[in-house]
Amino acid sequence: MRLLFLFGLSWLLPVLAGQAQPRPAQPATRYWVTFRDKAGQQFRPAAYFSPAAQARRRRQHLPAADSTDFPVRPDYLARVRAATDSVTLVSRWFNAVACRATPAQAARLRALPGVRSVQEWAVRPLLPADRSAAAAAAPLSAADRTLARQQTAALGAADFRRAGLTGQGLRIAIFDVGFSGTDRHPAFARLRRRGAIVATYDFLRRTSNVYQGGTHGTQVLSCIAGRLPDSTALGLAPDAEFLLARTEQMHREKYAEEEAWLAAAEWADRNGADIINSSLGYTDRRYFPEQMDGRTSLVARAAELAVRKGMLVVNAAGNAGDDPQWHTVGTPADGDSVLAVGGIDPLTFLHLDFSSYGPAPGGRLKPNVAAFGVAITAVPGGYNRTEGTSFASPLVAGFAACVWQQQRSLTVMELFGRLQESGSLYPYFDYAHGYGLPRATFFTAPAANRAAVPTFDFVRADSVVRVVIRPAAAFVPARTLPLYADSVLAVASGPPAAPVGGGPDEAPVPVPEPPAYVYWQLLAPDNQVLRYEVLEVSQRAVLQLPTPELTAGRALRVHYRGYTETFSLPTP
Repeated sequence: MRLLFLFGLSWLLPVLAGQAQPRPAQPATRYWVTFRDKAGQQFRPAAYFSPAAQARRRRQHLPAADSTDFPVRPDYLARVRAATDSVTLVSRWFNAVACRATPAQAARLRALPGVRSVQEWAVRPLLPADRSAAAAAAPLSAADRTLARQQTAALGAADFRRAGLTGQGLRIAIFDVGFSGTDRHPAFARLRRRGAIVATYDFLRRTSNVYQGGTHGTQVLSCIAGRLPDSTALGLAPDAEFLLARTEQMHREKYAEEEAWLAAAEWADRNGADIINSSLGYTDRRYFPEQMDGRTSLVARAAELAVRKGMLVVNAAGNAGDDPQWHTVGTPADGDSVLAVGGIDPLTFLHLDFSSYGPAPGGRLKPNVAAFGVAITAVPGGYNRTEGTSFASPLVAGFAACVWQQQRSLTVMELFGRLQESGSLYPYFDYAHGYGLPRATFFTAPAANRAAVPTFDFVRADSVVRVVIRPAAAFVPARTLPLYADSVLAVASGPPAAPVGGGPDEAPVPVPEPPAYVYWQLLAPDNQVLRYEVLEVSQRAVLQLPTPELTAGRALRVHYRGYTETFSLPTP
């Protein structure tokens, strides 16, 4: 208390003596300044874009350049630099700059020629969609080795492998908090040998060294192209090329993360990325859930522009499913053209509680698809089992690379649609699983994707509608996934067998099918989902819905074992 009193007295004495105190300097904050035009600017696409970027635009039937590619007018930029403390980002796509300025400087900016708007820019972190407090290496158990195989096998790794689809010819950009250990981890030895990491940039420190900061990016990359010591593939696209961008950091904020995400997207465009994986997102009080409309945040608008330029954006749905203050997907996963990936449990194949839910505002479908939200990943010093939609997203990004390798002529939105159609639940969807787990056989064995055989019937009786499983569909046979022989310990008893080879051609091991589930939803007349549920089948009469629930144009949609059907009451 004495020290506080003396401090207070020392402040008060000059006032009592009539001495004027200097006014404290106004703090600088971030502002987003947009310009009116790009008049007079010249642009040579062949000099600016890499050959890979030019080839992507040709494949996508896009012009060599459009107005968003032209540079910002240097006279506009010079005036902003002269009037502010610093310019931290120049965006061609938005014809804008981000800068630090005091409120007085911001007022002067608004009066500059060519300035359309000046908006104050709050600084909040983009959070990795990872639930692990720290990524530490741990010995892999037999169950971990099983999971390592299943995280790709569940998506159809064997089917892609037989078709020779490994992501070759695709270039994938990864935006993350850092890639510590990637440059020396044995999981990426094959990538390094073939020079598959073609460009790197740290947008925080403005250096090409991204092998610092966090390890989250290392884990994410491993879910696309990493390997275990026995050559088990942790992802589906080991033959892709990569652009690694450090855009976020885990702790104290030195840089506005939305700026960095946008800067990385423009960099990825210029360097020929086909796919962007972003296992990051806002589940922060900077925005409210109702603002997850795909149009409010800068990163959502940047992601939409990236898609317009022919890049598929795959984004983690987020880990706020069990957060009562948020619950829904974050941004940029909220973008209409962003493939948002939710997390499912490897044991049950059902939504993990932490995986963020849809819908996006307006009843829009989110997440779009789902993959394992628990995975084996590479971490400095070894490997670890970790959880989060951060790892579901790169699993699907690798899946998308294999599909695009097979069907290179697809436009980005055609690919987006086909990925949704490949979902295990399609055409059924809900706001936890989206269209379900993408299936490689949709692309590698199209003849097998004929019309589904009915597996249930709607039976109307009195004032209820029942869903009754057909006898032939009540029994679910075991399926076969290609697992290492020693991995069978996770699903069967007995001593461990000796490891087999470590290559892709070992004998398949039978794995029990996950429990058979009935997915059902109640639809409004405009097809918005009013209610949905997943039921485990324990008897043939699995659901009973009172008919008053189906009045006013509502409908009951049900999915079971690949078959989807909708029931509605006859129009009076």
